[in-house]
Amino acid sequence: MDANFEIVDKELIEALSFPESDVLDDDKVAITRRMEDLNRALTLGNLEHLKIKIYFEDNVSKKMVETTIWGVTDERIILKQGVVIPVRRIYKTI
Repeated sequence: MDANFEIVDKELIEALSFPESDVLDDDKVAITRRMEDLNRALTLGNLEHLKIKIYFEDNVSKKMVETTIWGVTDERIILKQGVVIPVRRIYKTI
């Protein structure tokens, strides 16, 4: 999956712009799986301090960041220093 995604530093995410549309369109199964994966990543981050690869898309291109997820809401994930990525713009977490 890495080949199509540009690696970005977590600190640069704050400057990105995110459209309102969901990158998974209306795929209900994929959307449910995404939330399950995000909650699993949250647990791994908080308990084991493991970094997770997050594949997402802003208004320009597909990107990947490797970091710890500190919080998950219905609308966004929270990284260190209050950096957020909208859930609707996330393809996958590994």
